[in-house]
Amino acid sequence: MILHHPLALIALTCAALSATILIGFLVRRPLLVGSTKLWLLLGLGVFPLGVATAGNAAGFEATKERKFCGSCHVMVPHASDSNDLKSTSLASRHARNNLFGEQNCYVCHADYGMFGTILTKLGGMRHVYEYVTRYRNVSLEAAKETIHLYKPYPNSNCMQCHSTNLELWMNVPDHKSSLAEVREGRVSCASAGCHGFAHPFTKPAASVSPASHRSPERAPHETRETP
Repeated sequence: MILHHPLALIALTCAALSATILIGFLVRRPLLVGSTKLWLLLGLGVFPLGVATAGNAAGFEATKERKFCGSCHVMVPHASDSNDLKSTSLASRHARNNLFGEQNCYVCHADYGMFGTILTKLGGMRHVYEYVTRYRNVSLEAAKETIHLYKPYPNSNCMQCHSTNLELWMNVPDHKSSLAEVREGRVSCASAGCHGFAHPFTKPAASVSPASHRSPERAPHETRETP
């Protein structure tokens, strides 16, 4: 829980100290001498600033957890699949990797780059807006049919960890033969013809078939961008 995060404890401590100082001032009404002004500076400025800084940081860290991503009912199946130790989906396999763990949703869907964190969280706010205004009362079956990625999932996200340059990767014949297509994003790593969809249960049975053509994944994690 977010309240168990060290930064959350710091925020609560700062809030308690600030409240104590302000209540003490209102009850005692001391003269506005130098020491009183110093205490008021702490109670009205320093400690509230500590609450805002630590609280926002703790909240940011909490939004990177899979349990947060699965807190909307339309995302419960995705989180449940990631938690399933018997699942062989890409999402579940990455959730069992110690490098991803409880943050596998964020790590795989984050937009990397200088402003990646900011852009990812802005996108997350759009998800919240879409959920509150459009999907809050939508059934899981209806959500599965209507919720998709804004854009095809980019191989560049996969290549942050799987560089496509190591000998182990290159020794796989399918990797070597499709190297240019993978690096240019013309063939999706997360497709039926390659490593499979990250969330295969959201796809029609025909698209999950090994005979399917290779197409970019559009997992129902985000709302499709309209033209």
